[in-house]
Amino acid sequence: MKAVKVLPKGQITLPKEFRRKLAIKTGDTLLLEEMDRSMVLKKGKTIFDFVGHLPDLKLSIEEVREKAIKEAAKDHG
Repeated sequence: MKAVKVLPKGQITLPKEFRRKLAIKTGDTLLLEEMDRSMVLKKGKTIFDFVGHLPDLKLSIEEVREKAIKEAAKDHG
């Protein structure tokens, strides 16, 4: 177990050894799940890892995926 300090804006720094083990890099999205009186932090791997954790856009996962691909193509096209 490792202790981290919460900063004024609610930020924490993930210890280097945890970032290295999970290959967490700047810009990665992590999932925070509440379990009883604890929190579990997970690294998302695919869009399917985020089902139930993202805002409800009234779209199916397939529609969200298609929209993301179109947006990415705009940025790289």
